Amino acid sequence: MNYVPPLADNRYILLDVLDAPAQLRPALGAEAADPELMDPVLEEAARFVGGVVAPLRAVGDQPGCRYEDGRVTTPPGFRQAYQAFREAGWPALACAPEDGGQGLPWVLEGVLFEWLNAANHGWTMAPALLHGAYECLRHHGSPELKAAYLPQLASGEWLATMALTEPHAGSDLGLARTRAVPQADGSFRVSGTKIFISGGEHDLTDNIVHLVLGRLPDAPSGPKGLSLFLVPKLLPDGRRNGAHCDRIEEKMGLHGSPTCVMRFDEALGWIVGGPGRGLAAMFVMMNSARLHVALQGVGLLDAALQLARGYAAERRQMRVPGPRDGSQPADFIEGHPAIRRILDTQQAWVDAGRVLAYQTGIELDLARSHPDAARREAAQHWCSLLTPVLKAAWTDQGFHGASDCLQVFGGHGYVREWGIEQIVRDSRIAMIYEGTNEIQAIDLLLRKVLPDGGAALGAVLLRLARDLEGDSHAPLLTAIDRLQAATGRLAQAAAAAPQVPYWIAGDYLRATALVLMGWAWSRLASQPAAGDERWRRPAEAFRRWIRPELDMRLGMLETAS
Repeated sequence: MNYVPPLADNRYILLDVLDAPAQLRPALGAEAADPELMDPVLEEAARFVGGVVAPLRAVGDQPGCRYEDGRVTTPPGFRQAYQAFREAGWPALACAPEDGGQGLPWVLEGVLFEWLNAANHGWTMAPALLHGAYECLRHHGSPELKAAYLPQLASGEWLATMALTEPHAGSDLGLARTRAVPQADGSFRVSGTKIFISGGEHDLTDNIVHLVLGRLPDAPSGPKGLSLFLVPKLLPDGRRNGAHCDRIEEKMGLHGSPTCVMRFDEALGWIVGGPGRGLAAMFVMMNSARLHVALQGVGLLDAALQLARGYAAERRQMRVPGPRDGSQPADFIEGHPAIRRILDTQQAWVDAGRVLAYQTGIELDLARSHPDAARREAAQHWCSLLTPVLKAAWTDQGFHGASDCLQVFGGHGYVREWGIEQIVRDSRIAMIYEGTNEIQAIDLLLRKVLPDGGAALGAVLLRLARDLEGDSHAPLLTAIDRLQAATGRLAQAAAAAPQVPYWIAGDYLRATALVLMGWAWSRLASQPAAGDERWRRPAEAFRRWIRPELDMRLGMLETAS
């Protein structure tokens, strides 16, 4: 069973629940935020994903990518699908018109990539970094680099990588040893080894633009000594650069994406963002990538849920209380309470994840382009705080929820035939890359919340609270008050015992995610369609099976502080 983009659900959340056009109009103008334009873009995206990319998921897993003598061959059909993707203009969706882009809202790109990841995670790894690389170069590249590389990145003619990790320096980038030696003409010779480089070598495009973190000869140690360099696979004159793929990793999943060990052997490169400004230049790319990864969690969970629902609607086992078909020896398992609970709970996570991720995508555009400085600042605070929450909480649920969906199949889920085991394997990496989920929790609490005593988070929570009126929201409002109070106590506790917030950062992020889910479901509940079974059942699952965890997490925070 191939993934089918749930166009009606996505359209409903984006256009009805969030009213994205009205929110985006002050920043992007009436044309870019026109629902009459956004709607057909979503329709065409759903057709492309369902018809071109989704059928390649199984072949992406078996046989996967092949490596031979420094060259990587992607699975059958992958190159043709990518060429169709590029020719249809999908890479240029949210890029600026002056660079050959379409200038449409980022959130449309977010929906597109949610569907692409759900349909075929391995294939989607190749174009997933394009927009982040484009934004990085657009904001920090020299005029010469922009002229030479931006149009090709915007169009997808060339793909890009983010080359950060080294064998001894994973999350601790300050330990990176890759060296960049200045040349008389202003270029640099880059030497070093990078590992876990998604798409470091492939046959989808002729050229690959590597964005490589390295260190100048006189640079200080640590993160402040890192600079960023653009190192192309092919030089402007067509010669092969000194960027070599030494091997691809044999992985638990994601076999359709080549994860490369890259050796830069005096490769010619150019600095992006200035000496010692490497992490600042990468920041734009990393934030975009982390929101994309959050949507991977949403999409992969939805893909697993589609498979589980399809199986549960056809599989008969045992009897459940209530009306039954006497002509059949057993009932469909979709009616069993244990299975209903699994399916409705995952749907509650998918729906809330879409509300929050799409709103964050809207805020990205508002932070860049809204005419009101105060609104831009509020949008930036929203993105800064919600990005680590979304990345961690929804990739965690993407894996664990997919495992729950496998449970619906029983023993059949453990064999390759049904496809669910591939989603479980593929989804596991999203909890690790683009900053492990533990690092996301530390980033949220130690870097985003505690330094200002929770003021920025308090502003976001106040914004949520304004939407929560009526007695039905009293428990969530109480939880918001408890989270703010716990934040204040943690700030005081950290002053005396600095390790305290590190111990419970994961619980703090989880509590924040559950508060945000409550707000998302309040938005969904305010719509006329809230009484329909499609929305009523996951809403009930959130209230009964997910929401009680918030009290537990808040209790843990209160005890720790």
